[in-house]
Order: sequence, then C-alpha cells, then structure tokens
Amino acid sequence: MLLIDGDGRVLLQLRQGTGYRDGYWAAAAAGHVEADEPVFAAACREAVEELGIVVEQRDLVPLTTMHRTHANGLEIDERVDFFFSCRRWTGEPRTMEPERSAGLGWYPLDALPEPVVPHERFVLDGLRRGDLPVITAFGFAPQR
Repeated sequence: MLLIDGDGRVLLQLRQGTGYRDGYWAAAAAGHVEADEPVFAAACREAVEELGIVVEQRDLVPLTTMHRTHANGLEIDERVDFFFSCRRWTGEPRTMEPERSAGLGWYPLDALPEPVVPHERFVLDGLRRGDLPVITAFGFAPQR
C-alpha cells in the first residue's frame, strides 16, 4: 500500500532485519495475505501492524497487479503483488516493527531516496508519470 499525503508525497520505510532487500526503501505497509483473508483486508491489517494506523477498505485505490520473477527457477521467487494507493487513514503513521524498519520518510514521487526496491520503483515511477498499467510484469525477459 502506498500512502500518499495531501502534498502528493509517498510514505516509504527503510528495510532492515528482514532478509529481503535490507537497506532499500519500500512501501511503508506491505506483506502477505493470510489464509481466508481477502487482499483488501490484508492491506488494512498490514497498515495497523506496520504503521499503527487504521485504513478502511473503501479508501484503497487499486493501482496495478504485478506478476514478478527473479528468473531463477525457484517457485518462492514467483510472485503476484497487488498495489494500492491510499490518501485517507486514521492515526499518525509510525514505525511499529523497529526490528524490521530503520525508519520512515515522506518523499515526493520525483525525489525518491536511493535505493528503492526495484519492482516498487517501477510502480512509483509509473504512478509519477501517470502511465502505470493495470497489470504489469516485472523481471521477465522481453517477449519477441
């Protein structure tokens, strides 16, 4: 979920202690869907767990669905991600899992920190340009 404030800035977290892309900036609230949990409910749950804020499902705006790969043949590295934006929530975002986040920051889409998780950077750049496709593929060899 990409939280966007009234100035058009996005909230990012600096990953640490996760074992995946530590030292990279990423969406401030993200995670996995749990058993019997719809994707909208998962996004709202992650907002509470990671940022201490309440997001209503009706305030989630679908941005893109991304099929991504690391192209290494491992099933674990074949993923489908759902990206949402959200411009309304209750509470002040804060780091709820300090062992997994080195901090939060609000950034304009045209002045993102470095480095950003590559597939999330793709989404953020498309959001900034206004040309983000409804369905995207990332990490695959170009099709002929």
